[in-house]
Amino acid sequence: MPNANLFVALRAAFPDDLDALAVETDSGLRYSWRDLDRATAMVANLLQSLDLPRDPGGMPPRVAAQVDKSVEAMILYLATLRAGFVFLPLNTAYQSGEIEYFVGNARPAVVVCTGKNFAWVSPIAFQAGTRHVFTLNDDRTGSLLERASHCGASQTPVPRGADDLAAIVYTSGTTGRSKGAMLSHGNLLSNAAMLKDYWGWTATGGPEGRGDVLIHALPIFHVHGLFVAIHGALLNGSTMLWHGKFDPKRVIADLPRATVFMGVPTLYTRMLAEPALTRQQAARMRLFISGSAPLLIETFNDWQARTGHTILERYGMSETIMLTSNPYDPQQGERRGGTVGLPLPGVGLRVRDDKGQPLRSGEIGNIEVKGPNVFKGYWRMPEKTADEFTTDLWFKTGDVGKVGSDGYVTIVGRSKDLIISGGYNVYPAEIEGYVNEMTGVAESAVIGVPHADFGE
Repeated sequence: MPNANLFVALRAAFPDDLDALAVETDSGLRYSWRDLDRATAMVANLLQSLDLPRDPGGMPPRVAAQVDKSVEAMILYLATLRAGFVFLPLNTAYQSGEIEYFVGNARPAVVVCTGKNFAWVSPIAFQAGTRHVFTLNDDRTGSLLERASHCGASQTPVPRGADDLAAIVYTSGTTGRSKGAMLSHGNLLSNAAMLKDYWGWTATGGPEGRGDVLIHALPIFHVHGLFVAIHGALLNGSTMLWHGKFDPKRVIADLPRATVFMGVPTLYTRMLAEPALTRQQAARMRLFISGSAPLLIETFNDWQARTGHTILERYGMSETIMLTSNPYDPQQGERRGGTVGLPLPGVGLRVRDDKGQPLRSGEIGNIEVKGPNVFKGYWRMPEKTADEFTTDLWFKTGDVGKVGSDGYVTIVGRSKDLIISGGYNVYPAEIEGYVNEMTGVAESAVIGVPHADFGE
């Protein structure tokens, strides 16, 4: 039986010339495909050498990472897949109370944090039963790399089935604690392979004949940057121009060297504020993609007028990766501002009322989805998982929207209270809980208001 480990598919897509450029950072560092292959093997060998314990139910060990963005952080993710373990990305903004919950809930066998946070992260991890805590910094230092440097540079990816767990992504709700969405190797690969075709990724015709080149300016603790962007580039064998942090001036300066950019709406509004953004500067670009938050129609129109490019807006979730997309190919339809496009190939999408009855085209209701990209459930929350699926196993997204007679999907809000600010989820109930504990506060209510830069 073929090895369904996601890493195997990503590695198979590496170009024949392993010495070609795979990643170039905004600080001038250059990584070849051979570098990625050797580094992921060394870190995977380190993880395997730790003899990590399995759960009584046979669940693979988890590797949690709360680290700053770097190519080495991406290597850690790929190495975790390669070793057959489960990756747990954690937002770099999380503080001790949040880390204590996530580590206590997921019970990772390995925790990787920045050196500056080791003093407070390590006691939390050890108290929860974690055996190993390593450090990894964005300047290629830390105990993880020091230990891995003594490991071999070749490794056979551990066999995994398509339904085996690859990652746990925590996503908060409006009540209770955060939930860990369990994503399998098959979930991630099916979505990446489909998007490769749907968004027209190509290995030829880009700058210097290298095919598509991606500007990666997103965080990598988030589904958008970690799965959609990185998987897209790797599965196409495409070079990434790696930005540690988003700087609109530096991204605009890189446009002539690239063909694809992915961002949240806030990144587009900030680039529009730069005089250097012109049609000429964006002339070699093939595709601009927006997601993770609603794109204002003003931003959509301003970008089109300024650059000559029409932004492709799409819709996804932590639990499902991508669900819908405006067409890339004009023969499949137009890219329509104010919508998130059409259901992607292989994805089922329907709209139901509060009683679960189907609605007609144009009627607003609850969006439900089904497909090979939909997650397996919430980590150690069987009752919550059951609540979030219908009796015929469609996932209740919690989003409210409508489907036009031509199939285009429009999101109008959330049935679950949620604010999306700059592409990040802000959960009112969590903020209210803190505010309500402040001296002199009897009760609070948090709402989102429109904002030109952050969306809300």
